[in-house]
Amino acid sequence: MSEVIYGIRPVIEALRAGRRKVFEVLDSTDNKEVRQASSKYGVPVRQAPRPKIEELASGGVHQGVAARVGAYPYTELDEILAAPEPLVVVLDGITDPRNLGAILRVADAAGASGVVIPKDRAATVTPVAVKTSAGASEHVPVARETNLRRAIDRMKKAGVWVYAAEAEGTIHTDLDLAGPVALVLGSEGRGIRRLVREGCDGAVSVPMLGAVGSLNVSVAAAVLLYEVRRQRGR
Repeated sequence: MSEVIYGIRPVIEALRAGRRKVFEVLDSTDNKEVRQASSKYGVPVRQAPRPKIEELASGGVHQGVAARVGAYPYTELDEILAAPEPLVVVLDGITDPRNLGAILRVADAAGASGVVIPKDRAATVTPVAVKTSAGASEHVPVARETNLRRAIDRMKKAGVWVYAAEAEGTIHTDLDLAGPVALVLGSEGRGIRRLVREGCDGAVSVPMLGAVGSLNVSVAAAVLLYEVRRQRGR
């Protein structure tokens, strides 16, 4: 099974990561960086008219570049937990692929071990998510789990402390996040489901001082992940 990703950075990162097959690159701009990366990794570049790339990108912002690639390579939760001092992002009910892509970009920047998403009723790593992530999706391990509550139980058995991000939690700077930790974030509308929340060790919050009572989920993820990095001293 194959799909088309688009945008200069997503295509280059797919080539660099080498996690999935890149069959060919389509370029209407003769972009030097794209051409060099394709040559380095032995992937053919085919000149294509811009309307063709527009069609393949289904109206997405493609910058004149697209690539035919293999299916996204999801990983296993155990592989994520095998990292030294795991830092895991668990997403419960995030249905917008743009939010997922933004979170993957943050997770990559903050050095997260991986992201865990549900198999059902949730956004997956689509070309839209890949583009929004600026190609970070190609580097961050993503596991799809049938049952998030059971996945959380497995994390806890592996020595990971699991915290739900919610308004009534302990302020993030007051909570010890320096060890192996997983951060659970829910949708902005529904939040974290009850059974998932009950499986967590506690809750963490970001203080809100303005008139609006919540952050975009990707922004909240960034604040929390970088607090973990700060507490770890790196």
